[in-house]
Amino acid sequence: MALNLISFVVGLLMLYYGAGILVRGSSSLAKSLGLTPIVIGLTIVAFGTSAPELVISVVSSVKDKSMIAVGNVIGSNICNIALVLGVASLLHPIQGHSSISRRDIPIMLGVSAYLLLISFNSNIGRFEGFTLICGIILYTWFNYYAAIKESRQRQVESGIYFVSAVEGIGYIPSRARQVLFILIGIAGVVAGAEILIDSAVVIMKVFGVSEKFIGLTIVALGTSLPELATSVVAALKKEMDISIGNLVGSNVFNILSVLGAASLVRPISIPGGFIESGLLIDYIVMLFISFLPWLMMRKTNVVRRKDGAILLSCYVLYIMYLIIKT
Repeated sequence: MALNLISFVVGLLMLYYGAGILVRGSSSLAKSLGLTPIVIGLTIVAFGTSAPELVISVVSSVKDKSMIAVGNVIGSNICNIALVLGVASLLHPIQGHSSISRRDIPIMLGVSAYLLLISFNSNIGRFEGFTLICGIILYTWFNYYAAIKESRQRQVESGIYFVSAVEGIGYIPSRARQVLFILIGIAGVVAGAEILIDSAVVIMKVFGVSEKFIGLTIVALGTSLPELATSVVAALKKEMDISIGNLVGSNVFNILSVLGAASLVRPISIPGGFIESGLLIDYIVMLFISFLPWLMMRKTNVVRRKDGAILLSCYVLYIMYLIIKT
């Protein structure tokens, strides 16, 4: 048991550092090729920071652990808003652009509602996965052209704070080292996902908890560590323009690309039924948590400290609910 716990932690660390190395290498390569910050943020770095969720869900789907795949995405989306945004705004009020509440959050809510709709039959098949992948292509295209039309400052706000994060850890000038970092990052994320899933399954059996619980809690928190670390650092540095746009975009990416890719690899079935398994409640919690930032920002475009306390309290209550239910 101790060995499996150690393996689980090792898997999380490999996911965390692998994603960071992948982001640094791929962003440096993109910049050296002359790509603009907005393109880097919306494509290469966006993929890199969501690589843990993507790989975990695909590996879980291949291993026929579908509830870990679904739980990881739902749990990560709840964690990104309730925990990450909650902690960041507690440290410092977060000022967002008006388009976040006007456009980005409604898109996140629409995508979440679509996921709820296609899950009611307790199966996310390849056709549904194809529609999700089409959705992420359209979303990326839409964001790219919307950002091009808006001011340069807005490009930074939608853009993509990942670029600031990359500059903070340093640009890699050598092309060979850029490629090496990309390969090491991919290897770290994939190997970390394998180790984490295998150890999580053993732990799940020992403690008698469900795949869904593992996916919604430990795995979800582990794959959200990059967002949590970056947002906390941004809050401490008072770089508030970067936090909420990233978290909203990450949630959209998680549903469309992560579950889309996982269900294309292998259709995702929900054992016991969508309603009977209790997953419907988790979906409703995700929708409610996703709605709260819009409610908080609709007038002032600011997530205040008291709003952060509300979000964090929601996350604690949700975790308590999962523990009691288990």
